[in-house]
Amino acid sequence: MTRLRLVGFSANIQRPSKTRTLVEAIAAEAAVRVPVEVRIVDLVDAGPGLGAALSRDQLSLPARRIVEAVEEADALVVGTPVYKGAYTGLFKHLFDLVSPEALAGKPVALAATGGGPRHALVVEHALRPLFGFFTALTVPTAVYASDPDFREGGLDSAAIRQRVAEAGTQLAALAGANATASAAPFARVAGGAR
Repeated sequence: MTRLRLVGFSANIQRPSKTRTLVEAIAAEAAVRVPVEVRIVDLVDAGPGLGAALSRDQLSLPARRIVEAVEEADALVVGTPVYKGAYTGLFKHLFDLVSPEALAGKPVALAATGGGPRHALVVEHALRPLFGFFTALTVPTAVYASDPDFREGGLDSAAIRQRVAEAGTQLAALAGANATASAAPFARVAGGAR
């Protein structure tokens, strides 16, 4: 079987990042179960001009490469930090520049991090609808982790590690199934090729 391209997108704006740690953990779980080539990209690497780009042709080369990596992936792990009850504006802006057809039928695991439990529903009330617009195949298990779930740069919570394993397993199953089936029906629904 050909190795699938799994891209982990972490919308972190600083390093080190709990969001990246969570994205890496989900990607690693998927990689144990299906042959994938994992690449992790960080929003911070898009550079300071991302917010000023009103169209794809105005993106800097690093930002364009991130958008292309997201679009060309066979499966995605998407994670964002949560501030004041929502994903970051730059996260949304980057996905505003992603072609909707590129994510149609693409398996996606969703993750978010925040300071406490008050932000836990962002995954269901903000991220899942966003990827529904793209007609992506979001896995049933989303992962939200807050500050107490981390220790010394790693995941410290057994409950979060269990959710990470579930999300990674579900992503691997969808990615493997997608590799053997055509995503053409999803592209038609999204207004793409017929």
